[in-house]
Amino acid sequence: MAKKFSWLKRVALSLLVVWFVLLGFTPTALAMTEEQKYIAEVWRLIDRAYLDDSFNHQNWWLVRQRALKQPMPSRDEAYSVAQKMLASLEDPFTRLLKPDQYRSLQTSTSGELTGVGLQISQEPETGRLQVIAPIAGSPADKAGIRAMDTILEIDGNPTDNLSLDEAAARMRGPAGSQVVLTIQHKDSPAEAIAVTRDHIELNPVVAKLQTHPGNGGQSVKVGYIRLTQFNANATTEVARAIKRLDSQGAESYILDLRNNPGGLLQAGIEIARLWLDSGTIVYTVNRQGVMGSFEATGLALTQAPLVVLVNKGTASASEILAGALKDNHRATILGEQTFGKGLIQSLFDLSDGSGLAVTVAKYETPAHNDINKQGIAPDVPIQLDAITLAEVATDADSQYRAALELLSTDSMVAGAA
Repeated sequence: MAKKFSWLKRVALSLLVVWFVLLGFTPTALAMTEEQKYIAEVWRLIDRAYLDDSFNHQNWWLVRQRALKQPMPSRDEAYSVAQKMLASLEDPFTRLLKPDQYRSLQTSTSGELTGVGLQISQEPETGRLQVIAPIAGSPADKAGIRAMDTILEIDGNPTDNLSLDEAAARMRGPAGSQVVLTIQHKDSPAEAIAVTRDHIELNPVVAKLQTHPGNGGQSVKVGYIRLTQFNANATTEVARAIKRLDSQGAESYILDLRNNPGGLLQAGIEIARLWLDSGTIVYTVNRQGVMGSFEATGLALTQAPLVVLVNKGTASASEILAGALKDNHRATILGEQTFGKGLIQSLFDLSDGSGLAVTVAKYETPAHNDINKQGIAPDVPIQLDAITLAEVATDADSQYRAALELLSTDSMVAGAA
């Protein structure tokens, strides 16, 4: 009887070992190293929060097990393994941020930056490094780098195998230092451009009052507001601009979102509330298909007629704002088709000071248009001729001129509150 019990015990133990192996457990997995614990931490955040619950049509648990089996003698090796694990999702916006990269990202959204002043992305089909937009007045902007340009090399190093954050890190540096970017404009040969890094002014708002002749012979006062980025200062600065222009007698407004690559989602929502008394601003959809929404709060600062200028560099939070104003019939959208980034990322702190940017939802405009990879179509399509920064919002700016003409028509003026 004792022998039979001992035999059954051995069989049960063997079956338990087989079961653990089938599940991917090993004796070493039960006593993880610090590097393995880090990989498990990254994996768990993606498992809980990532928008696509098919994880790019792969078994996410097996991805974890393969990653844990990789040799990781140092934290840098763990970073490399984590980056390869994330790369399998084929989502350039879901990425690991090493501690210095994470600090730099937090700094740029807080309103301070030192570097060349480019917002970048990767082309989904080719993986090539692409300019969303230069920050207005930045060294890159002054050097002539434009939205939709391709960055082929950074200081002679090809960008093909660089992540977004690795490319950004190579372009950052102390003020006064130089970086050479090999740039290809559309349908033009590649060109090496030396850019001197500098402290970049991130007050994201430029505003002025423009007096323009109306159709009836009476002058119309138009408040012009250019918003270059949705950082932590954006809502306050736009509100100040509206109030100042209103006190100066502005009868209508132009909101310039051209080459605005986005930024903080909440800033986009709050700025929409400055223009809208009622209505939905944006819908968000998570991986369970659960839809949430953000609404106007009845605290609009003005009801005056509004034209919004957009182009191919108008992206992300800019598209949320433009879509909200368009679908609520609060503004006329004028310019070019926008960039088409309709995904929302959240930032997660990791235990060693690094961070994880994770695509957690997509957004839809109030009319339930999914703009990812499609963009927002303007109500009044007008192509923009190449102009310098100094020519923006002048007679040389064809889209700006068209907006002024539109706001000077009798029907637009009559709609002023």
